[in-house]
Amino acid sequence: MKPVSNDKRENIIAAKQRKESVEQIKKWINVSSSTISRVWNKFLKTGSYEAIPYTGRKSDITPQKDEEIKATIKEKPDITAEELIEKLSLNLTTSGLYRRLSKMGLSFKKRRCMLMDKNEKM
Repeated sequence: MKPVSNDKRENIIAAKQRKESVEQIKKWINVSSSTISRVWNKFLKTGSYEAIPYTGRKSDITPQKDEEIKATIKEKPDITAEELIEKLSLNLTTSGLYRRLSKMGLSFKKRRCMLMDKNEKM
């Protein structure tokens, strides 16, 4: 869910300072009671109504690990995703590794099932 805009936050604070009821504010600004409460309590504690910027989750994989991944793939291009994760002790799932490689501009299509003989059934 997207954060409430600063305009709405400012209007909530102004309405609360005018002693308007939560029900009136809720109808006027079209936000939930809990949002009004959170914005007001934050304003009382900090004096600010602005939302905290969301920066996302920090990656467990460092740029040095990215370089290790690239070097390992270059050294052994037929390595599977599972082998790569195990060899470098990565804290990733295979799908997480594929997303990471995509961000690095690499394609990686090796899977264990692709190593089986074409005539062999799974």
